[in-house]
Amino acid sequence: MSINVEQAIIHSITQNSEGQLSCRLRPQPLLNSDAVEAMLEELHQTYTTKAGKGFGHFGTHGEDGETNPKFEQSLTAYRNGELGFVEFSGLAGKLLQEELSKYDFSQGGFLLLSCYTHMTSDYLYVSLLNAKSSMTVLDDMELTQNTHLDLKDVQLAARIDLTEWQADSDSLKYISFIRGRAGRKVADFFLDFMGCVEGVNTKAQNKELMNAVEDFVSSSELTKDERQQCREKVFDYCTERCDVGADIEIKDLADELADSGMESFYDFARGGNYELEDEFPGDKPTLRQLKKFSGTGGGVTLSFDGAHLGERVMYDPISDTIMIKGVPANLKDQLDRRLKGGQ
Repeated sequence: MSINVEQAIIHSITQNSEGQLSCRLRPQPLLNSDAVEAMLEELHQTYTTKAGKGFGHFGTHGEDGETNPKFEQSLTAYRNGELGFVEFSGLAGKLLQEELSKYDFSQGGFLLLSCYTHMTSDYLYVSLLNAKSSMTVLDDMELTQNTHLDLKDVQLAARIDLTEWQADSDSLKYISFIRGRAGRKVADFFLDFMGCVEGVNTKAQNKELMNAVEDFVSSSELTKDERQQCREKVFDYCTERCDVGADIEIKDLADELADSGMESFYDFARGGNYELEDEFPGDKPTLRQLKKFSGTGGGVTLSFDGAHLGERVMYDPISDTIMIKGVPANLKDQLDRRLKGGQ
């Protein structure tokens, strides 16, 4: 086990035939059984490696400049020993029910809260899980339908780094959250019930890092191969940090490059007009642009490794054309077939 589960509980939020929501509270924590530990280990791993997460903090926002402070106040009381875990989780369940009642699209779900330790940090994981039906074959070969929690497709989840929050309350990224497929607006209620606002624009920070790296290799006396090696070194470092849920640290990254003979990246990044934090979360989809070029538009999708630019792939910005030498075999086969057909 990579995590140590301290407390976990599940509450149910359901909708009746009239569309009214109610919260059924569990009166005691879940037992620290093998099933509970296995579930939370799976959720932790899935969440840690989830790409495109947002980051925020307890704070103020909106036209009135205020968020709902009740969740933060309850969490503070729990951490100070003034509330038990069950009482805190029950207050959280009621807050989520109240927030959900403002919208028409929700049918409820199962609210999971868990405090656990990973490495040297304490975390609070908060998630609204859905249930799925499945079919099971019994010993007598009869079919029966049962319901299980959907752990593979979690779309509403947040994790609070309790250690960072209590050590540095001015941090803007101690809360992370999953950005739902349907867009930020649908997930707003989940952040609102916790009083969370977005603090660090992860994509913007990662794009700024890529700009700094490109400017760095362009201004250096590196060969073409060395420049590509630098980009790959940055990509490898950043993705490794993403995989373990750690922040990208500019000083640490600069030391990694220095070990490969590429000095002074830290001074370059800090001395330029780059709006880079010293530490920020990585964003894999953005970082992939260090190694690949890709784009879609007008019915055309194109993607290729950055190392091919100037060799197999020639780009002419004046004529707005790209020439590819060595067409991939499967694409060439499709093109040849179409040409033979008279196209």
